[in-house]
Amino acid sequence: MKRRQFITLLGGAAAWPVTARAQQHRMPSIGVLSSFTQTQSQPQIAQFLRGLYDNGLAAGQNVAIEYLFADGRYDRLPALAAELIRRPVDLIFAAGPPAALAAKAATATIPVVFVVGFDPVKAGLVASLSRPGGNVTGMTLINNELGQKRLEM
Repeated sequence: MKRRQFITLLGGAAAWPVTARAQQHRMPSIGVLSSFTQTQSQPQIAQFLRGLYDNGLAAGQNVAIEYLFADGRYDRLPALAAELIRRPVDLIFAAGPPAALAAKAATATIPVVFVVGFDPVKAGLVASLSRPGGNVTGMTLINNELGQKRLEM
């Protein structure tokens, strides 16, 4: 074997693990941005994890989850949302109205899913309940308006 062939073979063998690693798919990640403390968020996180599991996703197995808690200090939410974007995550789950507003302000490309207890249209989170538009969608717990509709029926 000639020297050039040997060097080419050695270089190719050395590069193979790097190339193989680069072709591996990255595990999808979800960033959980909570307005509350970790302790306050535990019941919601348990439900969130159960919902993921029921849909074939298990934390640490086929989806990574990054948790960031504002501990009731809403002024920290913009920086925490920016941190999730830098990591980067594939989706942001915003727990609590201030977290949803901070996540929407932080990104126009990463999907944001929220749970809020107010009208997301009036708050400017979505364009409408039936067609939210943009990268933000979620669930609202607006019982007052829904109660009136039920009474009408």
